[in-house]
Amino acid sequence: MNAPSDYLNPEARARMAIDDQLAECGWVVQDYQHAAVATARGVAVREVPTEAGPADYVLYVDSQAVGVIEAKKEGTTLTGVEPQTRKYQAAYPGELPAFLVDGALPYGYEATGTETRFTSGLDPKPTSRRVFAFHRPETLARWRSNYSEFGGVATLRSGFSGLPDLGAGPSGLWPAQGEAIRNLEESFKANRPRALIQMATGSGKTFTAVNAGYRLLRHARANRILFLVDRANLGRQAVREFEGFEVPGDRRKFTELYSVRRLASSELDMANEVAAKVHVSTIQRLYSILRGEELDDDLDERTGFDTAPEQPIEVAYNPRVPIESYDLIIIDECHRSIYGVWRQVLEYFDAFLVGLTATPGIQTFAFFDQNLVMEYGHAQAVADRVNVDFDIFRIRTEITEGGGTVPSGFVTEFRDRETRSIRLEQADADIAYDPAELDRRVVAPDQIRTIVRTFRDSLPEMFEDREQDDDGFLVNIPKTLIFAKDDSHADDIVQIVREEFGLGNQGAVKITYRSGESGESAEQLLQKFRTDYPTRIAVTVDMIATGTDVKPIECVVFMRMVRSRNFFEQMKGRGVRVIDSDQLRTVTPDAQAKDRFVIVDAVGVTEADLHDTVPLERQRHVSFDKLLNQIGLGSKDPDVVSSVASRLARLNRRITAEDRAEVGSVAGVELSELVRHITDALDPDRQHEAAAAETGTDDPTPEQLAATTQRLIAEAIQPLAGNPELRQKLADIRRSYEQVIDKASRDRVISGEFSIDAADRARGQVESWRQFVEDHRDEITALEVLYHQPHGRGLTYDDIKELVNAIGRPPHRWTPDILWQAYETLDKSKVRASGHRVATDLVSLVRYALGNTDELVAYPDLVNERFRIWLTQQFATGTDFTDDQLAYLDLIKGRIASSLSITPADLQSPPFSDRGGLGKARQLFGNDLSSLLDDLTEALAA
Repeated sequence: MNAPSDYLNPEARARMAIDDQLAECGWVVQDYQHAAVATARGVAVREVPTEAGPADYVLYVDSQAVGVIEAKKEGTTLTGVEPQTRKYQAAYPGELPAFLVDGALPYGYEATGTETRFTSGLDPKPTSRRVFAFHRPETLARWRSNYSEFGGVATLRSGFSGLPDLGAGPSGLWPAQGEAIRNLEESFKANRPRALIQMATGSGKTFTAVNAGYRLLRHARANRILFLVDRANLGRQAVREFEGFEVPGDRRKFTELYSVRRLASSELDMANEVAAKVHVSTIQRLYSILRGEELDDDLDERTGFDTAPEQPIEVAYNPRVPIESYDLIIIDECHRSIYGVWRQVLEYFDAFLVGLTATPGIQTFAFFDQNLVMEYGHAQAVADRVNVDFDIFRIRTEITEGGGTVPSGFVTEFRDRETRSIRLEQADADIAYDPAELDRRVVAPDQIRTIVRTFRDSLPEMFEDREQDDDGFLVNIPKTLIFAKDDSHADDIVQIVREEFGLGNQGAVKITYRSGESGESAEQLLQKFRTDYPTRIAVTVDMIATGTDVKPIECVVFMRMVRSRNFFEQMKGRGVRVIDSDQLRTVTPDAQAKDRFVIVDAVGVTEADLHDTVPLERQRHVSFDKLLNQIGLGSKDPDVVSSVASRLARLNRRITAEDRAEVGSVAGVELSELVRHITDALDPDRQHEAAAAETGTDDPTPEQLAATTQRLIAEAIQPLAGNPELRQKLADIRRSYEQVIDKASRDRVISGEFSIDAADRARGQVESWRQFVEDHRDEITALEVLYHQPHGRGLTYDDIKELVNAIGRPPHRWTPDILWQAYETLDKSKVRASGHRVATDLVSLVRYALGNTDELVAYPDLVNERFRIWLTQQFATGTDFTDDQLAYLDLIKGRIASSLSITPADLQSPPFSDRGGLGKARQLFGNDLSSLLDDLTEALAA
């Protein structure tokens, strides 16, 4: 049976579809003969006479003509119709109410019922663009109002001109971040609707995006921004990034100025979201919102790749979420599938699209119209001290590479994949398996155990400067992330890791999408792994593979193969993030600095056909001195030069200000600049560009490319090659930061007893410390405050950090731990402490050195004692606390113990944000919250 529309001519069918679309978008459609434009806010009138003839549709908002729709049959190419639309826009009768810009109605549409294009005369350079549907009447009214109220700045496109200059060295931004924002804003001003930012993992892509978003909201009249993430836990992390962002030139946080909301439900009506300026969501959540269907929270926790349908999805117009809901969509490290099967979700919105990635693929470049506005790779990030470099430690086992056989007659365990129940059965024939079937069809526990044991035994070789126990194992296992094949494989690894490393349940944990089934959410486990000492090893499948920020990670172990270069680079990127040495030591006490991390490859992933897996360090067994000598003797071997760049980059992260100044004086160039020049010379893209420029051809020959490469390298290393004094200075400085590890000599015990010399050394340290306090009491703020005000009122954590830095410099190189041990050696009866030493212990150390206390008590212990006294006083005065309140008070006490004070703003960051944040605190303590925080700071701090 034919539909009524089948009997219409093509243009009439198009108008019928356009009528339906207009109605969905909130317009009342009327004929000219029966027009009553005052009956609704938005009215579309057919066949309105103009001086150029009848217009197919004229749009009225609040009884005022504002735009025109030119209707054409399906299949018409619409860009050629634009002059016709413009003719009707300029010919609307002057005697009728109309909103005119430069003598014409500003809004112009061309439509066929399957395709719609839109041009806004309010834009600086009116240019048509494809839109999914028509804009709603209230949106055109808002733009009209903005145009009148803000001097012609009606939309985001016209607002770009109001963006202030970022400046040459913007405060709070790394140079690469500033460059990315400047380039992005130039792309906006050039009316490029899509832009791609490629920045190395750990170089602050999200922070860059938050900065860019703030500037658009503050200066360019952006209405709302969508921040799209790969999975829900990265959405929570993004919200924390917005919450922690301090507005430039203003001490307030982003969220004090603009509302930020993570979309955790598929129930969304933009009419109720007027106050929301930033939404954070996953692509699968956004799709469910457009379809009006609820999404299982478990699917929101998985990546867009895991949940991607086999075929590209299609979306229909949703009046609760119109196409103009967002001005800008920022797509943060989403899998390439977002630009394939999910792309219509993005193209539904009339918004600028900005992609953030460390590893773009061909499809990503194509989706963003090849508009790469920033390219900042791993080598550049290492040179700028934004990333750390990596070493590769390869583990091979016979079963991993050749498979195995369960012999006939062997009584074998058979485990159900779903229930994990085990039955025993005698194999009636050989069960052979190849490497691809490992941990899928067959589990070989000894293969896992052999890898884990080899990793454990090799850690002292990987981290030679770390403390070892009597058995030769590391005392503090570096924070380690292990990638498993699936949840079952992860479970097997965790059990064996605990056995081989002697760890308890907290020491090695599994963090996957199913972690919540064990009682603690994946987010809680991840937070403990990030900030707590006990959790040393985490095993995951891919939940922590992309985006997740765990800066203390020093080992990334691959026990699964990855075929995607992009995915491997993102997984590898979990280790590249830099971390302040003091922060690192809070979770790994004997670590001096994170100047590199180690990829432990147990499956051959670094040897597979993947790009960008070669570290800067390529000759790790050649000494730094010898590498420098080779440079001095004229070597331009890329492996030699790259290894020198890697060593210099590591040195650049550890070097003191005094040594840096000496190097700059001898070199005539900053160390950072020297490293950058070398890494630039090693960049294949730069080599190709230079060769093309020199030869005048886009495709230089291999010989021409090699000659250019040699020239670039020679120029980059000239400060080293031509300056033996600089080479010697660098070698001496690096040597001063390292120790020789003698593994050749065997030792034997001569005696075992307390040493008088040890006591003498401790006494010397204590006397030197007391003299330091006396000599610098008027120069270092913390000493000045504690000297003149024994109770330390007004002391801040910044003051303590200043003191930590001061005592850590040569010649003393003290830490709170070193000074504490000296006092313990002299008289342990007067020293009392539990747990690890923290920076705030310096308060106790200074007071004891000044003679203000008779006993040296760890600062957190003092705070604990004062907290108990405070609670007792509260109970005595009739104040009772619920269990939830006591738990929150315990968190507050911990923050004061580590930071000396607490403010309401602190409650928006971990660990408070993980337990409801400031909102939960206000719910628990009501209007008394601020006075409670002041009271606790007064009672517990300094």
